[in-house]
Amino acid sequence: MPTVPTVRGQVDVGDLGQTLMHEHIFALSTEHRDNYGDGDWWDEEFRVADAIGKLRAVAAKGVRTIVDPTVWGLGRYIPRIQRIAEEVPELHIIVATGLYFYDLPPHPYEHRGPGLLMDMPDPMIDDMVRDLTRGIADTGVRAAFIKCVVDKRGMTEGVERMCRAAAQAHVRTGAPITVHTDSPSRSGLLALDLFAKEGVDLSKVVVGHAGDSNDLDYLRRLADTGAILGMDRFGLDMYNPTDQRVATVAALCERGYADRMVLSHDAACFMDYFAGDWDEGVPLVAPNWRYDHIHDEVLPALRAAGVTDQHIEQLLVANPARYFS
Repeated sequence: MPTVPTVRGQVDVGDLGQTLMHEHIFALSTEHRDNYGDGDWWDEEFRVADAIGKLRAVAAKGVRTIVDPTVWGLGRYIPRIQRIAEEVPELHIIVATGLYFYDLPPHPYEHRGPGLLMDMPDPMIDDMVRDLTRGIADTGVRAAFIKCVVDKRGMTEGVERMCRAAAQAHVRTGAPITVHTDSPSRSGLLALDLFAKEGVDLSKVVVGHAGDSNDLDYLRRLADTGAILGMDRFGLDMYNPTDQRVATVAALCERGYADRMVLSHDAACFMDYFAGDWDEGVPLVAPNWRYDHIHDEVLPALRAAGVTDQHIEQLLVANPARYFS
């Protein structure tokens, strides 16, 4: 049976169980936290304990795996995640390599690469491949998939470079890809077109945030390429209300697309997007944006909409296992 690297080591894909395919544990700006966090809105011990409690709670709902696409640009720091994973042995945590930016690459890549000031093979590719094959920094933890971004600004020069690097890392290693997209601008189509030209196996691509759209024509165009639809922002009602997300998933299941969708929330234990207002403010504006919303409210709503238990098994278990196989 194929295996997949997790924070605690290799796991048979058949043991991943119910999987939430796009959740963050933390999303942080490291420089901001290091300069302005301690003693104000960031308390390391409190946040680690809080994350352990929240992950234990979602594991008690039946979730066995969390897929965390936190990469450079979102504050990936594996030693903290290792510490948490050791305290929640009933839950597998899968981490990513890649980059998160909407336009220009980070400064360490700005002048290094083909045709740049330091003309050389693109170091983005080598860094992703290193994370996938050798491990992230000196942690011994290998990334299991690649994260990149095509947002509403589209395929800017920097974004195109990032996506081509992700595609080439996939070609070299076989690691799957998750691409953040912007549904209103249909940027998922741009991403899949580039990936196809670069030789990516599109059945190994999750089109992240596809579930922000209820446009069945757009969603079917994505899925008909073989790609997987990330119905992965349940609880973020400001992008798309839960009842509409449920109706869209049910409609796609009815049309035969249950094998090309995965579920999640894009939630986190803490994001410094809201810094000190996280604990009080976020529940007020997005009360359902939490790890257990799918199990508590969404699955019953899907069943009421005609989605079968077999379909739910595909969405939560079979499709994630196939993606990582």
